Amino acid sequence: MKLRKNAIKPLRFDPSPLIGPELAIDPNDWSEILPRLVQVRDEMVQLSSWATPELSRLSCPVSSSNIAFVSWPDRLLSAYANDRRGSELARLFRRATHLHSLVDRVVVVAVDGSLSGARSILESCCQPFWNELSRADRGSKPRIVFEDSSWDNDAVQGLLHLLEAHRNRFPTCELDRWALVVLGSHEESLHSSVTLQRILDALDQSAIANEPHRTQLLVPVVREGVPLPARVLTYGQATSMPDDTFEVPTDIHGGFSLLTAAGLVPAALVGVNVIELLQGAAAMTKHFAETPAESNLILQFAAVHHLLRTKRNIREGVLSVWSKALTSFGQWYSALAQERHGTANSTGMGQNIGQWTLMNSRDWDSLLPQMGSAMPGRVFHHIVPEQVRFDPLEGRNGDSFPTNFQNRFQEVITTMSRTGNLSTVLSIPCIDELHVGQLFQMMMLATEVEARLAESQR
Repeated sequence: MKLRKNAIKPLRFDPSPLIGPELAIDPNDWSEILPRLVQVRDEMVQLSSWATPELSRLSCPVSSSNIAFVSWPDRLLSAYANDRRGSELARLFRRATHLHSLVDRVVVVAVDGSLSGARSILESCCQPFWNELSRADRGSKPRIVFEDSSWDNDAVQGLLHLLEAHRNRFPTCELDRWALVVLGSHEESLHSSVTLQRILDALDQSAIANEPHRTQLLVPVVREGVPLPARVLTYGQATSMPDDTFEVPTDIHGGFSLLTAAGLVPAALVGVNVIELLQGAAAMTKHFAETPAESNLILQFAAVHHLLRTKRNIREGVLSVWSKALTSFGQWYSALAQERHGTANSTGMGQNIGQWTLMNSRDWDSLLPQMGSAMPGRVFHHIVPEQVRFDPLEGRNGDSFPTNFQNRFQEVITTMSRTGNLSTVLSIPCIDELHVGQLFQMMMLATEVEARLAESQR
């Protein structure tokens, strides 16, 4: 298995199959909505302009606009370029490199439902069977396990069993040691999480024989200004907030915190190329800010959603992902859309937008009949990789996996078109850090644009 060389290419989105006199979107409505979206875009760019590249301090001004995520990737990259030792990314890389030599597994516990973003980065950027690889094949990077602090008794017990919390055996080398990353933005959740307390107990037990490394096995990631629980502060005899605590800015909320420490800390620990991830996101922000509406992916994606909802009463979007690596990405985006549009709905907007994810790279025989049936009230957004990340496999007859995949995908698109189902195609050149970074930022920007447009029409 050979990894293909990484080079950034733009994503492609073509809404034209939906636009026409007898199609889903009237051309006049399309021409009318684009200038309004440009106004929303310009407002967002202006509101986020406080994060100039020259600034290196990473605290954000308090704001209820939830707009700081727009320039956050540029800000992190600029701070790192100006200060390779004291910047946030520099501190993150040092922490990750140090843990690589200490542990062979990292447990990530999220006490506030923020796990989908971190999981989506890792599942899209890591080797698909990462945890099953040997330490050598993982480049001495740790395995990773996620737990969302749910009330699932068997899931938590299974994790504790995996960590050998039931054994009276203390790890003495990195092959047996594990570390804990705590993701939490709410003080109450941090203090009340039973799952966190049980896993902290297990960490205490496993660290008995590792006193020199004791405090280094816990990495808190909390919202700026949220105090850590006494149980975390006193771990390893710490008396104040640990120096290795990473903070999420106060004005980047929920799913929009994907590219803050909430997502980047777990990513860096397993060796994801965080720089390329942020560079991809920064490239999409530049496209958003500078590209005319007629070819602006973000504005066009938001326009399709808005016009189908307001003109055709189509309130259910289906993110149809065509790679297993994007399954968690789809779940993250569904949660992001529900969260942001739910906020608009609470202000009286009444959007009631449904968003769910369909994994389409398997079960071909059952897929075509589903797509061949009329499904009114929905629009399908197909997310399709143009190239594979690894060398293509070939069958005995000489056909390659990528060629067969493209043939099957075109068959589905043709079937959906024939039955009148609405769909668009968003093409991602390759599923790797540069292009996944673009994809994440595109979806965050489009979600915010659409929500702001709806709020402006109250």
